[in-house]
Amino acid sequence: MNQSEQAVGVIERLIEQGDLKPGSMVSERGLMDLTGLGRTPVREAIQRLALNHMLRIHPNKGIEIPAISVEDQLSGLEVRRAVEVLAVELACSRATEKDIAAIAALKSTLAGDFGLHDYSDTIRQTHALIIQAAHNPYLEALMVPLQTLSRRFWIMHVRDERAEITHGKRLHQDILQAILARDTQRAGAASLALNAYLVDFALSVVARMTSPRG
Repeated sequence: MNQSEQAVGVIERLIEQGDLKPGSMVSERGLMDLTGLGRTPVREAIQRLALNHMLRIHPNKGIEIPAISVEDQLSGLEVRRAVEVLAVELACSRATEKDIAAIAALKSTLAGDFGLHDYSDTIRQTHALIIQAAHNPYLEALMVPLQTLSRRFWIMHVRDERAEITHGKRLHQDILQAILARDTQRAGAASLALNAYLVDFALSVVARMTSPRG
């Protein structure tokens, strides 16, 4: 991993986990301080993240951490639904023995107890392994931004952490188990179940926002 990729990873986590607040402005120098990396890799990371809608560049003003609305989340999930089904189906047929061993190990890890940020990191690893096992170089560019934005929305709005993590873990374990069994149909169904959960979660945020009690 080169320094530009390191910068992308660090800044993504800062945005996803809310350390960089939606609506806030940051500077290139500030991101250099936060990442501990130089101007060139941070500048390259800013450009890449702006293309993925994680950042918004305002010339002569700074870099905005944009908010993500319910509408944004639902639009992203429409695309994510189709792409993730393809990814898990490809993983079922193309995963190598090395991929299978890594997926089995991560499925066991998911059985543990997590706080919110550790869970988020583990889910990021889960999706990275699925992309890796699909062995299609174009999937990562499509999926990672959608998944990162989706996790960011979920982290921002989750209330009952234990209940949501427990439910999310089961859904991700179902996907991994289907890939381990190389069951394409089951893997696709499990992926759709995860997407349906995320859609329901987004709609519950709308309901809270419109409720008289908030």
